[in-house]
Amino acid sequence: MRIPDIIIAVDGYSSTGKSSFAKIIANEFSFLYLDSGALYRGVTLFAIENGYIDADGSIDVPGLDKALGGLDLHFGEKGTYIGDRCIEREIRSLAVADKVSPIATVPQVREFVDKKLREFGKFKRVVMDGRDIGTTVFPDAELKIFMTADPMVRARRRAEEMHTKGEEADISEVLKNLQERDWIDSHRETSPLAKAEDAIVLDNSDMTMEDQMKWLRNIIAERFCCA
Repeated sequence: MRIPDIIIAVDGYSSTGKSSFAKIIANEFSFLYLDSGALYRGVTLFAIENGYIDADGSIDVPGLDKALGGLDLHFGEKGTYIGDRCIEREIRSLAVADKVSPIATVPQVREFVDKKLREFGKFKRVVMDGRDIGTTVFPDAELKIFMTADPMVRARRRAEEMHTKGEEADISEVLKNLQERDWIDSHRETSPLAKAEDAIVLDNSDMTMEDQMKWLRNIIAERFCCA
């Protein structure tokens, strides 16, 4: 199947498989994949390690804002980096997950991340996942998908991912974390999580990845007249 030079925005709730879905889309259609969530997690890790966010979640916004000017956060060969340091493992920890939503509410952080993402989007043929890609980062994206799934299904997926990485995962704590993130993401003042008016909803609670790709191929064929 051929596909034109477009931007595909994949938004939705945590642990709905947005990143995995977007990566497979990128591989199948030779698109550039960008993980916006990894950048927010990178800023969160930076904030934790440098004392810009306390254990209780209090954020030193002026200090963090000033520090962002010198933060070399980028994508590299093995994932996400700060300078020469690959931080891919650290940013997937529960410690970072607990703090990423509060950090993502900071307008200066969102501006920092959005600027980096838009630079990549200039060249099209990009698939990007996050929470506000289709509403804020790329409101003119040609194809917008909003992913959702049953909360317990999402919690199980997240717990399995953590177990695979050798991390402890209590399903009740994971579910609580997801529900807290849902509320924060949906109620933040700046760029809240919301379905774009022209986005297509994908509830993958009972779908395999192949089911999802079949669904996508049908959407692309119908919308862009591809074969």
